[in-house]
Amino acid sequence: MSVVRGVNAAAVTSRRDGPEIDLGATFDLIEYLSGAGVAGIALLGSTGEFPHYDLSERVRLITLGVKRSRVPIIAGVGHSSLDGVLTLARDAAAAGAAAVLLMPPYFFRYSQEEVKEFCLRFAAEFKEPVPILLYNIPFFTTGMTCETALELLATGLFAGIKDSSGDFGYFERFQAARAETPFTLLVGNDVIFTRARSAGADGVVSGVACAVPELILGLDRAIAAGAAQQVERLEARLQEFISQIDRFPVPLGIREALAVRGLKVGPPAVPLGPQAQRELEAFREWFKDWLPAVQKEAQA
Repeated sequence: MSVVRGVNAAAVTSRRDGPEIDLGATFDLIEYLSGAGVAGIALLGSTGEFPHYDLSERVRLITLGVKRSRVPIIAGVGHSSLDGVLTLARDAAAAGAAAVLLMPPYFFRYSQEEVKEFCLRFAAEFKEPVPILLYNIPFFTTGMTCETALELLATGLFAGIKDSSGDFGYFERFQAARAETPFTLLVGNDVIFTRARSAGADGVVSGVACAVPELILGLDRAIAAGAAQQVERLEARLQEFISQIDRFPVPLGIREALAVRGLKVGPPAVPLGPQAQRELEAFREWFKDWLPAVQKEAQA
């Protein structure tokens, strides 16, 4: 079984004014998130914009990130090819990553049969004592159907799944299947975090927890304590934040929130038009006013 539980932050990747990772700034973010109290940090997942960086940069970030972090590192190993995924995963395992996130190959669309074969071949060739978490992210690549994911989980080769579909029906099917096949079930879409965590999800890998860790951690504590009114208040705050950042390309809103908080994230990978720039400035002002009240409520 995977060691991944609780609130895990899906970290952004700080960029320089060029196509490379700002390692120092990313290490500062890792330190910030570790100090905030998250259970773990996912590097180079979708929120980490991994397609922008080459293999050697990604390996270096994971290797050094594991050394710098005070909490377990979950390594995103997404790639367009099986060879690329294996390279990343083996290096992450050698570095001491707590788990690897295995998504279907990105960009091109594949059948469910091909997704299944890709995952099975990876598990057969990986051969490292590091938990493999399936990563269903249909917004950005071929999605896994419930049937495909459950067939893979039933093999015992995979420790669990991070489901980022945002489909609560998927969550219910995965949760029901755990009665016969135990596996770790992680929420990967903040929209359904409260419902899924309340219904028994083992935890979350959360982009919002990167920008506002106090909110997700406070909500998680309230759920565990059965504090219904606090859950309702903080869930409303969570949906407010999501509605704001959903106006922008992923993960621009999260990056900008971190910048407002004084963390260096660097320029966006894709330049914004004038209208988006105006909306982003409005978001910054909204976030400055919104954050102090949320911090106070999350500590209550």
